[in-house]
Amino acid sequence: MNLTESISQLKGVGPRRGKILNNLGIHTIMDLLYYFPRHHLDRTIFTQISSLKKGILCSVIGKVQTFSERFIRGGKMFQVVVYDGTGLLTLNWFNSTQYVKNLFKVGDKLVIHGKVQWYRGFTITHPEFEKIQDHEDPTKTGNIVPVYPLTNDLKIKGVEQRMLRTLIKEALSCIDQVYEIIPKDVLKKHSLISLKLALTYIHFSDGIEKLNSAKIRLKFDEHFFLQLLLALKKKSIKSSKSKRLIDIGPYFRPISETLDFELTGSQKNVIQDIHVDFRNGYPMNRLIQGDVGSGKTIVAILVTALAVGNNVQVAIMVPTEVLARQHYDSFKLQLDKANIRCELILGNMKKNERSNILAGLEDGSISVVIGTHALIQKDVLFNNLGLVVIDEQHRFGVNQRANLIDKGKSPHCLAMTATPIPRTLSITYYGDMDISIIDELPLNRIPVVTRVVEPDRLSKVYDFIRTEVSSGRQVIVVYPLVEESEKLDLAAAVEAYKELSKIQFNGLELGLLHGKMKSIEKKNMLNKFERNEISILVSTTVIEVGIDIPNATVMLIDHAERFGLSQLHQLRGRVGRGSKRSYCILVRRKTTETSRDRLAIMEKTSDGFKIADEDLNLRGPGEFIGERQSGFLSYKIANMITDGPIISDARAAAFSIIEKDPSLENSVNEPMKRWFMSHYSNYLEKINLS
Repeated sequence: MNLTESISQLKGVGPRRGKILNNLGIHTIMDLLYYFPRHHLDRTIFTQISSLKKGILCSVIGKVQTFSERFIRGGKMFQVVVYDGTGLLTLNWFNSTQYVKNLFKVGDKLVIHGKVQWYRGFTITHPEFEKIQDHEDPTKTGNIVPVYPLTNDLKIKGVEQRMLRTLIKEALSCIDQVYEIIPKDVLKKHSLISLKLALTYIHFSDGIEKLNSAKIRLKFDEHFFLQLLLALKKKSIKSSKSKRLIDIGPYFRPISETLDFELTGSQKNVIQDIHVDFRNGYPMNRLIQGDVGSGKTIVAILVTALAVGNNVQVAIMVPTEVLARQHYDSFKLQLDKANIRCELILGNMKKNERSNILAGLEDGSISVVIGTHALIQKDVLFNNLGLVVIDEQHRFGVNQRANLIDKGKSPHCLAMTATPIPRTLSITYYGDMDISIIDELPLNRIPVVTRVVEPDRLSKVYDFIRTEVSSGRQVIVVYPLVEESEKLDLAAAVEAYKELSKIQFNGLELGLLHGKMKSIEKKNMLNKFERNEISILVSTTVIEVGIDIPNATVMLIDHAERFGLSQLHQLRGRVGRGSKRSYCILVRRKTTETSRDRLAIMEKTSDGFKIADEDLNLRGPGEFIGERQSGFLSYKIANMITDGPIISDARAAAFSIIEKDPSLENSVNEPMKRWFMSHYSNYLEKINLS
């Protein structure tokens, strides 16, 4: 038997079980070795039922006393009651009860693991469990026991924990065929055990120390190969040639010296970083991270002036029409000072207007263009595109960004995000980019006061809003949906607008903004709000980015528990842009442990980077990032939240190797290259690594 053979070669794996294992990505013996446990049980420690406490994770040994299945609202529930001589414990399974209902008989001895709750006695819902023989002492059958992720289908087909452990033990008979994929000097430098030992200990070890050494090694591998890919991408970019933008040019100073505010130190440093990149002779690939309101836009404007001063064109791509128009107004206000022609291109433009802009881009008479996805259409051609700026870049896919960049000859690329990214996430996900951080707010900015309120306090909130409006201030009210939904019991913007207009704020000027409105309607509504013709703007999350109204001092977010931390922070950033004290009021309609924690963080801090760290902890990396390059984060064992030191070591090792051996031609790197090519070939289209 060898590692590449089908799992059907293993005893007990017939066609039915084999098909289910295949659905889990387990096709070969090697795949099985890389099917890592979800967690491990320490069988040296068991808790008596009489000593259980609500909320603890524990392991219990007990015998089945009774079991039953009954119908409940919304489905079925299966219950097993066990006794250990000190007390009773109820095990609950909801809905998917088919796989467990036939597994038990009275007197079965169980090893149980899970989180203890209390409902008319101690309970564990959907516990990990294993049947053992009556004479077995679980403390002597292996101290560290792997617990694998199992689907209901596997359980129905009889693939339980014990059987899976048996299969993996058989697969481990081939462990000597595993070749080492990390160079020896890297292993030595970072005190890593061999891959053979790591794959053995992750499944079966006789102590926590060995198990931990296996976890570190396998986590290192996953981070290392992703960092290797990013190092190759970065090397590939630097091997390309780009026009050197050496001069300050005639446009930078007329803008920078006429600003009515002083740039922060962070802004000046970022501009300096970019100017150095411009002069290097290879394409810049830089990400600017800046908190909401930190002044990324003016940095982009000044950098644009630098680029145009070197006789190249600039394209700025943003995710929404609202933001595109906002940017166009901001850019044009400043660029007009230097007589730089700037135009806006959108998907729904009149044919005549669009044709004129396309002609100007192609002949070079238009220096700067701002737009949405409309910029990447085939008929958009540039005379000499030298700088691409992508705002809220996490909203665009890899192909969309590449399509815009391909419209120039290796143009410089500047990406911006107002969603601060935790450090471990940055070096994992944006490791091929240079990162600059704007971590200072403008000098006149006053932190926004944030408060969480329950619905019964809304009357006082409305009183406060009326007071602010009477003082000439403006208010934004945000709701999560456009219309009432039968599935989600949420207040909707349209209905709320009607109620607020007729009852709470009767006599005041209100406006409504949502994503289903036509572009011209959105534009007109925002213009009215900007001119203070509207006191209260009722909106969906279309307001999240791109609205800069210094006179808006109150942000009211209804159903705040429905929003993620980053989104709440973005919304809060729509106020507090002037010199007046501003307020963000979060209305909590439903209280859960998660929502309570999330909203408490919003009250406690306005630091976007701290919020990002907390958001990552609460939501996990996949949800935090969203759909951007979804395959990048398909870790089996690594964790970006907790693996900070391992990520740093893996990055240093990967980038060092590529620096010394860019094509991985050295014989010591051959096993690593072979493994890398077999797993990352889909990401190597633009990287010359033969």
